[in-house]
Amino acid sequence: MKRKRILTSAAIALSVTLAIGVPSSDAKPVSKDLDRTNRGIDVQLLGVNDFHGQIDTYRTIGGRKAGGAEYLSAYINEKEKENKNTLLVHAGDMVGASSPTSSLLQDEPTVEIMDEMGFDIGTLGNHEFDEGVEELKRLIDGGSHDVTGDFAGASFPYIAANVVDKTTGETILPPYAIERVNGMQIGFVGIITQQAKNAIIPSAIEDVRFTDETEAINKAVAELKEKGVKAIVVLAHDPVDSDKDGSNASGEAVEIANSVDDEVDIIIGGHSHRYANTTVDNKLLVQSYSYGTAFSDIDLVIDPKTKDIVEKSAEIITTYHDGITPDPTVKQMVEQYQEEVGPLIDRVVGEAAEPITGNTDKSGESALGNLIADSQRQAMGTDFAFMNPGGIRADLDAGDITWGELFTIQPFGNTLVEMTFTGKQIKEVLEQQFYEGGNTILQISGLRYTWDPDAPIGDKVRNLTDQEGIAIQSNKEYTVTVNNFLASGGDGFTKFTEGTNEVIGPVDLDAIVTYIEQQTTPIAAPNTNRINVN
Repeated sequence: MKRKRILTSAAIALSVTLAIGVPSSDAKPVSKDLDRTNRGIDVQLLGVNDFHGQIDTYRTIGGRKAGGAEYLSAYINEKEKENKNTLLVHAGDMVGASSPTSSLLQDEPTVEIMDEMGFDIGTLGNHEFDEGVEELKRLIDGGSHDVTGDFAGASFPYIAANVVDKTTGETILPPYAIERVNGMQIGFVGIITQQAKNAIIPSAIEDVRFTDETEAINKAVAELKEKGVKAIVVLAHDPVDSDKDGSNASGEAVEIANSVDDEVDIIIGGHSHRYANTTVDNKLLVQSYSYGTAFSDIDLVIDPKTKDIVEKSAEIITTYHDGITPDPTVKQMVEQYQEEVGPLIDRVVGEAAEPITGNTDKSGESALGNLIADSQRQAMGTDFAFMNPGGIRADLDAGDITWGELFTIQPFGNTLVEMTFTGKQIKEVLEQQFYEGGNTILQISGLRYTWDPDAPIGDKVRNLTDQEGIAIQSNKEYTVTVNNFLASGGDGFTKFTEGTNEVIGPVDLDAIVTYIEQQTTPIAAPNTNRINVN
């Protein structure tokens, strides 16, 4: 493996003899020893989406542990043994909202681990833009950072067909790439949902625009066809989900499948962290959850005469820990990164009397959201506080609360902002939670209200009061705390840009650390009684 950073401790020994066990029973018992069958050339694509730098975090799925870079790598290694014609690809959000072990080192550990795993190609998700286009390109192409020093970048290409530089009108990355497998050409096109602009701080993408996905794909496909490429895969950071039997497919990727050139064979989706394994308009669509808890195993057959894909199928494989031995090389890499950041992330700042989760009730309120909003309101001393639910990335376990846990919950390093709003403007903000096809419920502190699901959009909020039950007056001014993401209109909350008397405060993580340190008893989960639904 090509090393990227000079670590502060001893170098990782890479000459480890792999001792990988047998995959779990979920894996297909299909032998692919012969790369050329009577049908054509067997090719295997292994797809990952939305890893989010979770190199050292695990999830429990059905009572079984899953996830973690060393386990994902072990499964990938085993699948690659089944077919030498294998490409490892990803559909974006591989970094961003990461574990502190990766994030504190500018997500360089995640890129290094992807290199060790042998990724061949990937595209961009919204979180690759968290620190702006310049840092995005540094992680891909290499460069120096004040925190980590020199970095060589990724050893595999990134593609993005619909991210355009506003000045030049050109894509910031190549729109597509051609991989050759056993003499066959496979074209890969990368795209990101146009809705990404609502999930990224505007200042991070002020120099780029996201163009229509279908138009970008069709343009790239036309160029690939001119080059004689018939087998085409789209790496799409666009949502898609389906039932386990492939029915009830939905999401932007489904709309794309129905509208793009039929030369497209496969769309590997992402962004929504859901399961998908379905066929739409003769195109195979997959998505494999998130955080390295699963990956897509796609088998296809290419006709050597027509150069096109003639058969395709997929399985979504969960990376359960039982039944497989973790990749020892990746495990040692993770342990080295943990050693570098350990003194900071292991510091105990308080205690939780019980689990405090981001799980929402029917109104959209969560105990953890309330805790975070309370910490932000106290930090700024304002009347109210609002927290975007998408910024809450993990739950808080019972027992000791470490700095690292709080970082994992709020990994973005957003700055708190105090602003002044009228009561009328506050109601208008709350009405923006509801839109055609869904809602995004802000977590609140200092406020109470009810919303009516049957009322028209723009008039759903009722009984808006402060926490003492005093009605919010339309013409009265109130002080409000939000993070800089919301202050700039993030998640579609454009009304927040109308605030006045702006005051910049601490980083959100520092606010909750201080809040918890000030508690004299173990913290209980706040009651979820601030928002009601009729």
